[in-house]
Amino acid sequence: MKFQIDVLGIFLKVVVRLNKVTFAPLVVSTLFILLTSLLAHCARRFVQKTVKEPFVKLLLEEAIAAAELCGCCFELIVVADNFGVATYAIFLFALTIWWSLNWGDATACPYTHVEDLIEGKGDIRKALLKTWAELTGGLLVFKYVQLYWALEISDTHKNKAFEDCSADLQVPVLYGAIVEGIATCLCRLASRSLSDLNPRYATAIDSFIGTSLVVAGVLTRNKVFVYRYEDSSAKDLSVSIFCKVDVGKAFDYSGGYFNPVLATSLKAGCEGHTLMEHALVYWIGATAGSIISVYLYKLPSIQKYVRGTTEVNGDSIWADKED
Repeated sequence: MKFQIDVLGIFLKVVVRLNKVTFAPLVVSTLFILLTSLLAHCARRFVQKTVKEPFVKLLLEEAIAAAELCGCCFELIVVADNFGVATYAIFLFALTIWWSLNWGDATACPYTHVEDLIEGKGDIRKALLKTWAELTGGLLVFKYVQLYWALEISDTHKNKAFEDCSADLQVPVLYGAIVEGIATCLCRLASRSLSDLNPRYATAIDSFIGTSLVVAGVLTRNKVFVYRYEDSSAKDLSVSIFCKVDVGKAFDYSGGYFNPVLATSLKAGCEGHTLMEHALVYWIGATAGSIISVYLYKLPSIQKYVRGTTEVNGDSIWADKED
Protein backbone atom coordinates (compact mmCIF):
# COMPACT_ATOMS: atom_id res chain seq x y z
CA MET A 1 0.00 0.00 0.00
CA LYS A 2 2.80 2.44 0.93
CA PHE A 3 4.53 1.64 -2.36
CA GLN A 4 1.36 2.47 -4.32
CA ILE A 5 0.92 5.75 -2.41
CA ASP A 6 4.55 6.71 -3.13
CA VAL A 7 4.11 5.87 -6.81
CA LEU A 8 0.91 7.93 -6.99
CA GLY A 9 2.62 10.87 -5.27
CA ILE A 10 5.56 10.83 -7.68
CA PHE A 11 3.17 10.46 -10.60
CA LEU A 12 1.11 13.51 -9.57
CA LYS A 13 4.24 15.63 -9.08
CA VAL A 14 5.49 14.74 -12.55
CA VAL A 15 2.10 15.37 -14.15
CA VAL A 16 1.54 18.70 -12.43
CA ARG A 17 5.05 19.91 -13.29
CA LEU A 18 4.72 18.89 -16.94
CA ASN A 19 1.29 20.43 -17.13
CA LYS A 20 2.46 23.75 -15.70
CA VAL A 21 5.37 23.96 -18.09
CA THR A 22 3.95 22.59 -21.32
CA PHE A 23 0.24 22.16 -20.63
CA ALA A 24 0.39 18.84 -22.47
CA PRO A 25 -2.90 16.97 -22.00
CA LEU A 26 -1.69 14.06 -24.13
CA VAL A 27 1.19 13.58 -21.71
CA VAL A 28 -1.32 13.62 -18.84
CA SER A 29 -3.36 10.88 -20.50
CA THR A 30 -0.26 8.86 -21.33
CA LEU A 31 1.04 9.02 -17.77
CA PHE A 32 -2.35 8.00 -16.41
CA ILE A 33 -2.41 4.94 -18.66
CA LEU A 34 1.15 4.08 -17.62
CA LEU A 35 0.23 4.47 -13.94
CA THR A 36 -2.81 2.23 -14.36
CA SER A 37 -0.72 -0.45 -16.05
CA LEU A 38 1.98 -0.16 -13.37
CA LEU A 39 -0.50 -0.52 -10.50
CA ALA A 40 -2.15 -3.49 -12.20
CA HIS A 41 1.24 -5.12 -12.76
CA CYS A 42 2.17 -4.66 -9.10
CA ALA A 43 -1.18 -6.06 -7.97
CA ARG A 44 -0.75 -9.04 -10.28
CA ARG A 45 2.72 -9.79 -8.95
CA PHE A 46 1.47 -9.49 -5.37
CA VAL A 47 -1.33 -11.99 -6.05
CA GLN A 48 1.06 -14.41 -7.75
CA LYS A 49 3.41 -14.36 -4.76
CA THR A 50 0.84 -14.51 -1.93
CA VAL A 51 -2.12 -16.57 -3.21
CA LYS A 52 -1.45 -20.29 -3.41
CA GLU A 53 -4.81 -21.73 -4.54
CA PRO A 54 -4.69 -21.71 -8.38
CA PHE A 55 -8.33 -20.96 -9.08
CA VAL A 56 -8.57 -18.16 -6.50
CA LYS A 57 -5.39 -16.72 -7.99
CA LEU A 58 -6.95 -16.85 -11.47
CA LEU A 59 -10.11 -15.09 -10.23
CA LEU A 60 -8.04 -12.26 -8.77
CA GLU A 61 -5.97 -12.03 -11.95
CA GLU A 62 -9.18 -11.81 -14.01
CA ALA A 63 -10.43 -8.97 -11.80
CA ILE A 64 -7.11 -7.13 -12.09
CA ALA A 65 -6.97 -7.62 -15.88
CA ALA A 66 -10.54 -6.35 -16.30
CA ALA A 67 -9.80 -3.32 -14.10
CA GLU A 68 -6.65 -2.55 -16.11
CA LEU A 69 -8.46 -2.96 -19.42
CA CYS A 70 -11.41 -0.76 -18.48
CA GLY A 71 -9.32 1.84 -16.65
CA CYS A 72 -7.06 2.33 -19.66
CA CYS A 73 -10.00 2.38 -22.09
CA PHE A 74 -11.75 5.13 -20.11
CA GLU A 75 -8.71 7.29 -20.79
CA LEU A 76 -8.45 6.08 -24.38
CA ILE A 77 -11.87 7.63 -24.97
CA VAL A 78 -10.36 10.96 -23.92
CA VAL A 79 -7.43 10.36 -26.28
CA ALA A 80 -9.71 9.55 -29.22
CA ASP A 81 -11.99 12.53 -28.61
CA ASN A 82 -9.16 15.05 -28.32
CA PHE A 83 -6.23 13.72 -30.33
CA GLY A 84 -7.83 11.70 -33.12
CA VAL A 85 -8.37 8.10 -34.07
CA ALA A 86 -4.79 7.58 -35.30
CA THR A 87 -3.38 8.44 -31.87
CA TYR A 88 -6.00 6.23 -30.26
CA ALA A 89 -5.05 3.34 -32.54
CA ILE A 90 -1.35 3.63 -31.64
CA PHE A 91 -2.15 3.57 -27.93
CA LEU A 92 -4.54 0.63 -28.30
CA PHE A 93 -2.05 -1.36 -30.39
CA ALA A 94 0.70 -0.93 -27.79
CA LEU A 95 -1.63 -1.71 -24.89
CA THR A 96 -2.96 -4.86 -26.55
CA ILE A 97 0.59 -6.18 -26.90
CA TRP A 98 1.32 -5.30 -23.26
CA TRP A 99 -1.83 -7.07 -22.05
CA SER A 100 -1.16 -10.23 -24.06
CA LEU A 101 2.36 -10.43 -22.62
CA ASN A 102 1.40 -9.80 -19.00
CA TRP A 103 -2.06 -11.21 -18.31
CA GLY A 104 -1.07 -14.86 -18.40
CA ASP A 105 -4.18 -17.07 -18.31
CA ALA A 106 -6.52 -14.15 -17.60
CA THR A 107 -8.64 -12.90 -20.49
CA ALA A 108 -10.92 -10.20 -18.98
CA CYS A 109 -13.51 -11.38 -21.50
CA PRO A 110 -16.52 -13.58 -20.57
CA TYR A 111 -17.18 -15.20 -23.93
CA THR A 112 -13.80 -16.96 -23.84
CA HIS A 113 -15.15 -18.99 -20.90
CA VAL A 114 -18.22 -19.90 -22.97
CA GLU A 115 -15.87 -21.15 -25.70
CA ASP A 116 -14.11 -23.30 -23.11
CA LEU A 117 -17.45 -24.77 -22.06
CA ILE A 118 -18.31 -25.69 -25.64
CA GLU A 119 -14.92 -27.31 -26.16
CA GLY A 120 -15.09 -29.19 -22.85
CA LYS A 121 -12.23 -27.28 -21.22
CA GLY A 122 -14.15 -25.88 -18.26
CA ASP A 123 -17.33 -26.06 -16.20
CA ILE A 124 -20.18 -23.61 -15.82
CA ARG A 125 -19.49 -22.81 -12.16
CA LYS A 126 -15.95 -21.66 -12.90
CA ALA A 127 -17.12 -19.75 -15.97
CA LEU A 128 -19.68 -17.83 -13.91
CA LEU A 129 -17.16 -17.07 -11.16
CA LYS A 130 -14.63 -15.77 -13.69
CA THR A 131 -17.30 -13.58 -15.28
CA TRP A 132 -18.26 -12.25 -11.85
CA ALA A 133 -14.61 -11.43 -11.07
CA GLU A 134 -14.21 -9.61 -14.39
CA LEU A 135 -17.38 -7.59 -13.88
CA THR A 136 -16.31 -6.66 -10.37
CA GLY A 137 -12.94 -5.38 -11.55
CA GLY A 138 -14.41 -3.59 -14.55
CA LEU A 139 -17.11 -1.79 -12.56
CA LEU A 140 -15.05 -0.85 -9.50
CA VAL A 141 -12.24 0.72 -11.52
CA PHE A 142 -14.45 3.66 -12.51
CA LYS A 143 -14.10 5.10 -8.99
CA TYR A 144 -10.34 5.16 -9.52
CA VAL A 145 -10.75 6.84 -12.92
CA GLN A 146 -13.29 9.29 -11.52
CA LEU A 147 -10.88 10.30 -8.73
CA TYR A 148 -8.20 11.11 -11.29
CA TRP A 149 -10.55 12.97 -13.61
CA ALA A 150 -11.87 15.03 -10.68
CA LEU A 151 -8.36 16.51 -10.25
CA GLU A 152 -8.86 18.16 -13.69
CA ILE A 153 -5.12 18.34 -14.28
CA SER A 154 -5.73 19.10 -17.96
CA ASP A 155 -8.54 20.69 -19.95
CA THR A 156 -9.42 17.33 -21.48
CA HIS A 157 -10.64 16.19 -18.04
CA LYS A 158 -12.78 19.25 -17.30
CA ASN A 159 -16.20 18.16 -15.99
CA LYS A 160 -15.63 14.56 -17.07
CA ALA A 161 -15.69 12.99 -13.61
CA PHE A 162 -19.41 13.54 -13.07
CA GLU A 163 -20.79 14.19 -16.55
CA ASP A 164 -23.72 12.19 -17.92
CA CYS A 165 -22.71 9.58 -20.46
CA SER A 166 -24.53 8.72 -23.67
CA ALA A 167 -24.84 5.30 -25.28
CA ASP A 168 -23.04 4.45 -28.51
CA LEU A 169 -25.94 2.34 -29.75
CA GLN A 170 -27.69 4.51 -32.35
CA VAL A 171 -29.54 1.84 -34.32
CA PRO A 172 -32.13 -0.86 -33.61
CA VAL A 173 -30.96 -3.42 -31.09
CA LEU A 174 -30.91 -6.30 -33.58
CA TYR A 175 -28.65 -4.40 -35.97
CA GLY A 176 -26.24 -3.48 -33.18
CA ALA A 177 -26.15 -7.09 -31.94
CA ILE A 178 -25.36 -8.33 -35.47
CA VAL A 179 -22.51 -5.83 -35.81
CA GLU A 180 -20.97 -6.82 -32.48
CA GLY A 181 -21.46 -10.51 -33.26
CA ILE A 182 -19.86 -10.44 -36.71
CA ALA A 183 -16.87 -8.39 -35.57
CA THR A 184 -16.36 -10.59 -32.51
CA CYS A 185 -16.54 -13.69 -34.70
CA LEU A 186 -13.88 -12.34 -37.06
CA CYS A 187 -11.65 -11.35 -34.18
CA ARG A 188 -11.91 -14.77 -32.54
CA LEU A 189 -11.28 -16.59 -35.83
CA ALA A 190 -8.10 -14.57 -36.28
CA SER A 191 -6.98 -15.28 -32.71
CA ARG A 192 -7.62 -19.00 -33.08
CA SER A 193 -5.68 -19.13 -36.33
CA LEU A 194 -2.71 -17.36 -34.81
CA SER A 195 -2.81 -19.58 -31.73
CA ASP A 196 -2.74 -22.78 -33.80
CA LEU A 197 -0.19 -21.65 -36.38
CA ASN A 198 2.07 -19.88 -33.88
CA PRO A 199 3.61 -17.40 -36.35
CA ARG A 200 6.49 -15.17 -35.53
CA TYR A 201 5.30 -11.91 -34.03
CA ALA A 202 1.93 -13.55 -33.30
CA THR A 203 1.25 -11.09 -30.49
CA ALA A 204 1.84 -8.08 -32.72
CA ILE A 205 -0.25 -9.57 -35.54
CA ASP A 206 -3.14 -10.35 -33.20
CA SER A 207 -2.92 -6.86 -31.72
CA PHE A 208 -2.95 -5.31 -35.19
CA ILE A 209 -6.02 -7.30 -36.23
CA GLY A 210 -7.93 -6.41 -33.06
CA THR A 211 -6.99 -2.74 -33.32
CA SER A 212 -7.94 -2.65 -36.99
CA LEU A 213 -11.40 -4.07 -36.28
CA VAL A 214 -12.00 -1.53 -33.51
CA VAL A 215 -10.96 1.54 -35.51
CA ALA A 216 -12.04 0.45 -39.00
CA GLY A 217 -15.51 1.90 -38.74
CA VAL A 218 -14.33 5.09 -37.07
CA LEU A 219 -11.79 5.81 -39.79
CA THR A 220 -14.44 5.41 -42.50
CA ARG A 221 -17.49 6.73 -40.66
CA ASN A 222 -17.79 9.81 -42.88
CA LYS A 223 -16.97 8.07 -46.16
CA VAL A 224 -19.69 7.18 -48.63
CA PHE A 225 -19.28 4.63 -51.41
CA VAL A 226 -21.34 5.52 -54.49
CA TYR A 227 -21.79 3.25 -57.53
CA ARG A 228 -23.69 4.37 -60.60
CA TYR A 229 -24.36 2.33 -63.73
CA GLU A 230 -26.29 3.48 -66.80
CA ASP A 231 -26.92 1.64 -70.06
CA SER A 232 -29.02 3.19 -72.81
CA SER A 233 -27.59 1.26 -75.74
CA ALA A 234 -30.92 -0.43 -76.45
CA LYS A 235 -33.32 1.70 -78.47
CA ASP A 236 -36.42 1.16 -76.33
CA LEU A 237 -34.78 0.33 -72.97
CA SER A 238 -32.64 2.33 -70.57
CA VAL A 239 -31.09 0.79 -67.46
CA SER A 240 -29.89 2.87 -64.54
CA ILE A 241 -28.52 1.56 -61.22
CA PHE A 242 -27.53 3.78 -58.31
CA CYS A 243 -26.09 2.43 -55.05
CA LYS A 244 -25.01 4.48 -52.03
CA VAL A 245 -23.42 2.88 -48.95
CA ASP A 246 -22.37 4.65 -45.75
CA VAL A 247 -19.10 2.86 -45.04
CA GLY A 248 -18.28 2.24 -41.40
CA LYS A 249 -21.67 3.22 -40.02
CA ALA A 250 -22.18 -0.15 -38.38
CA PHE A 251 -19.20 0.37 -36.08
CA ASP A 252 -20.19 3.99 -35.49
CA TYR A 253 -23.67 2.93 -34.43
CA SER A 254 -22.72 0.15 -31.99
CA GLY A 255 -19.39 1.39 -30.64
CA GLY A 256 -17.48 -1.77 -31.55
CA TYR A 257 -16.46 -3.00 -28.08
CA PHE A 258 -16.32 -6.77 -28.79
CA ASN A 259 -16.02 -7.41 -25.05
CA PRO A 260 -19.09 -7.53 -22.77
CA VAL A 261 -17.22 -6.49 -19.61
CA LEU A 262 -15.58 -3.53 -21.35
CA ALA A 263 -18.90 -2.38 -22.82
CA THR A 264 -20.64 -2.71 -19.44
CA SER A 265 -17.93 -0.82 -17.57
CA LEU A 266 -17.88 2.04 -20.07
CA LYS A 267 -21.51 2.30 -21.18
CA ALA A 268 -23.99 0.37 -19.00
CA GLY A 269 -26.65 2.71 -17.65
CA CYS A 270 -25.80 5.51 -20.08
CA GLU A 271 -28.61 7.50 -21.64
CA GLY A 272 -29.77 6.13 -24.98
CA HIS A 273 -30.62 2.49 -24.28
CA THR A 274 -32.01 0.32 -21.51
CA LEU A 275 -30.00 -2.26 -19.62
CA MET A 276 -31.88 -4.99 -21.49
CA GLU A 277 -30.93 -3.48 -24.85
CA HIS A 278 -27.35 -3.14 -23.66
CA ALA A 279 -27.28 -6.82 -22.66
CA LEU A 280 -28.75 -7.95 -25.99
CA VAL A 281 -26.17 -6.06 -28.04
CA TYR A 282 -22.98 -6.30 -26.02
CA TRP A 283 -23.47 -9.58 -24.16
CA ILE A 284 -25.71 -11.78 -26.31
CA GLY A 285 -24.51 -10.35 -29.63
CA ALA A 286 -20.79 -10.65 -28.84
CA THR A 287 -21.16 -14.06 -27.18
CA ALA A 288 -23.15 -15.40 -30.12
CA GLY A 289 -20.39 -14.26 -32.48
CA SER A 290 -17.82 -15.98 -30.30
CA ILE A 291 -19.80 -19.24 -30.24
CA ILE A 292 -20.25 -19.16 -34.01
CA SER A 293 -16.49 -18.72 -34.42
CA VAL A 294 -15.90 -22.00 -32.54
CA TYR A 295 -17.95 -23.98 -35.04
CA LEU A 296 -16.81 -22.03 -38.10
CA TYR A 297 -13.18 -22.62 -37.26
CA LYS A 298 -13.76 -26.39 -37.23
CA LEU A 299 -15.13 -26.42 -40.80
CA PRO A 300 -12.83 -28.37 -43.14
CA SER A 301 -12.79 -25.54 -45.68
CA ILE A 302 -11.53 -23.03 -43.12
CA GLN A 303 -9.02 -25.49 -41.67
CA LYS A 304 -7.71 -26.19 -45.15
CA TYR A 305 -7.51 -22.48 -45.96
CA VAL A 306 -5.73 -21.58 -42.71
CA ARG A 307 -3.19 -24.38 -42.85
CA GLY A 308 -2.74 -24.11 -46.59
CA THR A 309 -1.70 -20.44 -46.68
CA THR A 310 1.30 -20.46 -44.40
CA GLU A 311 3.67 -19.66 -47.24
CA VAL A 312 3.46 -16.81 -49.72
CA ASN A 313 5.87 -16.26 -52.60
CA GLY A 314 8.42 -18.59 -51.02
CA ASP A 315 8.61 -16.51 -47.85
CA SER A 316 7.00 -17.38 -44.57
CA ILE A 317 6.32 -15.64 -41.28
CA TRP A 318 5.41 -18.86 -39.49
CA ALA A 319 7.59 -20.12 -36.70
CA ASP A 320 8.07 -23.63 -38.07
CA LYS A 321 9.25 -22.51 -41.50
CA GLU A 322 12.50 -20.97 -42.60
CA ASP A 323 12.52 -17.67 -44.40
